[in-house]
Amino acid sequence: MKPYEIRLTREAVKDLAKLTPKLKLKLKGMLLHNVALTPYQGKRLVGDLEDFYSLRLTFKDRIVYTVDESTHTIYVHRVRTHYGD
Repeated sequence: MKPYEIRLTREAVKDLAKLTPKLKLKLKGMLLHNVALTPYQGKRLVGDLEDFYSLRLTFKDRIVYTVDESTHTIYVHRVRTHYGD
């Protein structure tokens, strides 16, 4: 099966710039080897974010993304904390 294409939103790019080099490497691996191959493994969010999925990057940081089946693309929206830091 062909992996999904991964795209980062402007907000995710800003988040990415704040990550340590070690976390950037971990994120890249997770996106390429996990999310791109099996995008629905993340936790499906509820409420206003019901079309979004979340995966744990660190204890407090999450990868938040949506899946567009029509274009076989994953849009990464956030790659930082959701605790307001």
